[in-house]
Amino acid sequence: MKSLLWLVLCVALVANVFLNVMAESGLQLALSICAGITVIGSGAGLWMLRGPRES
Repeated sequence: MKSLLWLVLCVALVANVFLNVMAESGLQLALSICAGITVIGSGAGLWMLRGPRES
């Protein structure tokens, strides 16, 4: 599960960087928002799945 969340996090970060170099449009904004929500969700999932000694 953690490896899948790390993969999703990395892909969403790369997608967000790629979307920031695209021309401004409504589609770019929508995709950037989706990528940002995915990054936040993946990060939260990884944080919740951390072990008891990982602080």
